[in-house]
Amino acid sequence: MTKTFKAILVSRDAEKKQSVAVTDLTDADLMEGDVTIAVEATTVNYKDGLAISGKAPVIRRWPLVPGIDLAGTVISSSNPDWHKGDKVILNGWGVGETHFGAYAGRARVKGDWLVPLPEGMSAHDAMAVGTAGYTAMLCVMALERHGILPDRGPVVVTGAAGGVGSVAVSILSSLGYHVVASTGRNAESPYLINLGAAEVISRDELNQPAKPLAKERWAGGIDSVGSHTLANVLSMTSYGGAVAACGLAGGMDLPSSVAPFILRGVSLLGIDSVMAPKAVRLEAWRRIGSDLDVDKLASLSTTIGFDGIIGAAHDIVDGKIRGRVVVDM
Repeated sequence: MTKTFKAILVSRDAEKKQSVAVTDLTDADLMEGDVTIAVEATTVNYKDGLAISGKAPVIRRWPLVPGIDLAGTVISSSNPDWHKGDKVILNGWGVGETHFGAYAGRARVKGDWLVPLPEGMSAHDAMAVGTAGYTAMLCVMALERHGILPDRGPVVVTGAAGGVGSVAVSILSSLGYHVVASTGRNAESPYLINLGAAEVISRDELNQPAKPLAKERWAGGIDSVGSHTLANVLSMTSYGGAVAACGLAGGMDLPSSVAPFILRGVSLLGIDSVMAPKAVRLEAWRRIGSDLDVDKLASLSTTIGFDGIIGAAHDIVDGKIRGRVVVDM
């Protein structure tokens, strides 16, 4: 008898109306790849919320199993780098967008897309980090490369109560930075201070149209919001500072001016997690293993089962999710 497993399948009809259903699949339904994985844990990212809700054109192949992150165990492999029993992580590479993703009991992918689960980290912990946390680490690494170290001054984190923001606050504070956390949810101040924020400011200070240059408030920033928020962060960054931009929760536009760049020498560092080279991924996950406080990881994540994925996807787009959501498969 053929073994089946549960999966979430997003489909579209002739009128391009999207529908989401839980179905049973078999290995024969999976897409091409040289490694098959038993999915043990996944997560719900903002991008996954957009895919399931249909609020943005994330999915580019129909029908599709969404889910851009997974951690699990290799069941079979024809790739020389991976063997049955290996513990692996996958983030990005178009999985959950053009290739069947994590919201199924099994996934078949290219071995080149995988990185090993760090020593001492569980699949659950890896997904408490997920693409959001891995992206946060890429942002921290970019600031470090630009010389934005703790002695340079405060660093602002926007969308601080979200997935990227929560992990960024935690990592930066662990490394000794003075972290200014910006959030639209004032009730989350105790949560952010517990993660290590030195100050919590209201999103309202940053979401109005920006002046070309404003008072210098921080040496750097990590922004997952975009639009007016990023424009304000840039206008308030001190001379020679840098801002790592990785998201668009507030919009894809950037209504800024060249003033911060040409009058203060500020740099805007673009962060892409989806196609980041393998060497960069390995370094990011190595750093996550060493620099992220595991106790804080527990406080910034909640755990749901497979049946909670669709509800959580809608909640994250509506701004109702704090920190990270781990799905125990």
